[in-house]
Amino acid sequence: MKRNLAIASRLREVLLDGRWIANTNFKEQILSTDWRQAVQKFENLNSVAALTYHINYYLAGILSAFQTGKLEIRDKYSFDLPPINSEADWNKLVIEFLNNSEKFAKQVEQMDDSIFDQPFVDEKYGSYLRNIEGVIEHSYYHLGQIVLLKKTILQTSE
Repeated sequence: MKRNLAIASRLREVLLDGRWIANTNFKEQILSTDWRQAVQKFENLNSVAALTYHINYYLAGILSAFQTGKLEIRDKYSFDLPPINSEADWNKLVIEFLNNSEKFAKQVEQMDDSIFDQPFVDEKYGSYLRNIEGVIEHSYYHLGQIVLLKKTILQTSE
C-alpha cells in the first residue's frame, strides 16, 4: 500500500470509521453524545466538547497550512471553544469536525509520496509525515479521554 493511502487510512481509523485500535473512533463517540453531556465538566478535566473543538482546531489549521504553506494556528487558542448552549451549537461543531476530518484524510490521500519527507511549513516543525502522524497520535490520546469522560458522566448521572 502506498504511504499516502496507509496514512489516510490511519486518520480515518481514529477520526471517522475505525474500530481496530481503540474499538471506537471520534465520530462514533461524538455522534452518541448529546449537547448536555458534551459540555458537562468533571472535576478539572476538559469536556467532550472542548476536546472535540481542540482536535478540530488542529485539523482546520493544518488543512489551511497544506493549502497556503503558512501555519497560522497557535496552541494557546486550541481550547477557545465558543459557548455551546444548545443541541444546534453542538451539532454545528460535530459537523465541522466530521467535515474537516474527511477533508484532512482526503488531502493526505492525494499527497505525492515525496512530500511526506519534506519540511512542514518550516524545518523547526519537522516533516509532513511527523506532523500528520502527530495528528493521529494526538487524536487517539484525546479519544481515550473522551471515552473515559463519557463513562464517568454516564455513571454519575445514574
